[in-house]
Amino acid sequence: MKFDRNTVIGFALLALLFFFYFYYNSKQYAAIQREQAIKDSIERAMRPQVDTAAASSDAANIQAQWYATRAGIFQQAVAGEEELVVAENSVFKIAFTNKGGQPKYVELKNFKNTANNQPVRLAASDFDQLIYTINTAPNQSMLTNELYFSGGKVEQGPSGSQIVTFELNGGDSASTRNYITHQYIIYPNSYKVDFNILLSQPRSLLTDGKLNLTWQYEAAQQEADLEFEKQNTQIGYMENGSFDYHSIGRTNSVGFDETVEWIGVRQRFFNTFLIAKDKFAKGRMDWTMPSDTGHVVVRSTANMQLAVNAGAQATVPLSIFYGPADYNILKREGGGLSKLINLGQGVYAFVRPINQFIIIPIFNFFKGFVGSYGIIIALLTLVIRLLISPLTYSSYLSGAKMKALRPEIAKLKEKFGDDQQAMSMEQMKLFREAGVNPLGGCVPALLQIPIFFALYSFFSSNVDLRAVDFLWANDLSAYDDPIKFGFNIPLLGSHLSLFTIAAVVTSLLISLYSMSLTPDQSNPMMKYMPYIMPVFLLFIFNKLPSALTWYYTVSNIITLILQFVIQNYIIDHNKILAKIEENRKKPKVKSKWQERLEQMQEQQRQLREQQQKRK
Repeated sequence: MKFDRNTVIGFALLALLFFFYFYYNSKQYAAIQREQAIKDSIERAMRPQVDTAAASSDAANIQAQWYATRAGIFQQAVAGEEELVVAENSVFKIAFTNKGGQPKYVELKNFKNTANNQPVRLAASDFDQLIYTINTAPNQSMLTNELYFSGGKVEQGPSGSQIVTFELNGGDSASTRNYITHQYIIYPNSYKVDFNILLSQPRSLLTDGKLNLTWQYEAAQQEADLEFEKQNTQIGYMENGSFDYHSIGRTNSVGFDETVEWIGVRQRFFNTFLIAKDKFAKGRMDWTMPSDTGHVVVRSTANMQLAVNAGAQATVPLSIFYGPADYNILKREGGGLSKLINLGQGVYAFVRPINQFIIIPIFNFFKGFVGSYGIIIALLTLVIRLLISPLTYSSYLSGAKMKALRPEIAKLKEKFGDDQQAMSMEQMKLFREAGVNPLGGCVPALLQIPIFFALYSFFSSNVDLRAVDFLWANDLSAYDDPIKFGFNIPLLGSHLSLFTIAAVVTSLLISLYSMSLTPDQSNPMMKYMPYIMPVFLLFIFNKLPSALTWYYTVSNIITLILQFVIQNYIIDHNKILAKIEENRKKPKVKSKWQERLEQMQEQQRQLREQQQKRK
């Protein structure tokens, strides 16, 4: 398109007009804004002055009157100051508040927050509440956290226990009665706290004889890798004797229509359970996963209903567990609490028995006298490899037989060339005559899969490995990152794990050594597979716990040593050749599967020959 001078002048004038239009409108808008600001200032100046202090006082009085009306017989518990009472044993320190007569925070003595190196605190936010509704007057009710309990003293109980008691009194000043008592029992060397609610005249305090308990719990970040912590955080419960769980990133609520023994939040390495000794009648639990900026893993709210016996006095027995996600500790507590530890869940539930009856007993045995957890993992690896050694030997023997047949397989390739169908038929015939199973080496590899998944679950959930250093790794429960990029690489991350590199290199050596023992592969994919798989492992392993990549490295080193020793010093290749010749002389009985396979291959061969003749 060609422009003349008039066209250019026209476009320039049009652009000038647009510029002037926007400039003029911006000026007008600024002027209007200034005029409105002046008007607002004049209006504020002409308003009558209000005494803010008096207004605040009036609002406080109105609120106080409203609370007094709602408080009914508990009017004297409306006003007060928050006071904390602290009790502790050898494993934790727990603070209680008189506002609601409930726990304020729990500090675990033997664990530190790896994100900020401060002691691990559970249930320590303003969101955390353990409250219920009580009737205070006709058509009036309040939540217990709106009232100030009295008492709050620590007393020594039987067998070294400590008892913390809060009381909520009702009635007039002349005849106050102890309507509600919250009793907490702390036991020596235990993470579980018994919580008993004692009610006087429960019929008047509760509607329809039901105590509607609300448990709000916020799981604050405790690990350096918040994303991995969220992936390993779950909501669990025992409903009608059956355990179930939900990952926090997949669902956000669960309803209970049957009786519930307990509900809990597992935050990878730390658990909090609310246990009803007489069972919850029904309820519901909802949770949200806030953004990473708040350093909160999950916020959960459970509304659970408890049936209370009618009578002059009633007791609601509960327990709360604040502690590590330690399988051994929770197993001793009983009640199925240990089921929330991820030793194999969902589609991987089949590996849980491996962890329960093999991995954990062996690990605990070595933990009793070996001080280094890295060495314990190496010893655990050695024991596992010894357990599967018969299958490993069978695999290497099968590989040796395959190696003995390589010259004959090479002759078949020369004979049949590119005819893969005929080559496959003759190769299977050769294997059958020699008594060799070409899939004999696959069994140990397949057996490694459930073991790997079992150990992945075990190392990801084992609190013993948390913040434990070994070699260059600062934390065996997290990835080691001595090499930091300073920027993020898709799928790989912002670091490189040395244990992962060691696992990848040893896996490559195993693949190359194994390929040297098998017949030459005509399939290009099989030729490049030893190089492709380690690349996948690099991206998969780089963010996994260093305990797992260390196990994989040790396992690979043991594999390389076993392969070399067995192939060169244990297996007699001359005997193998003699055995193959002996097998060839024996009469062969084909299985029905072999007969059908050969028939199919023969039909395919004939069909291919007919197609070639037509061409």
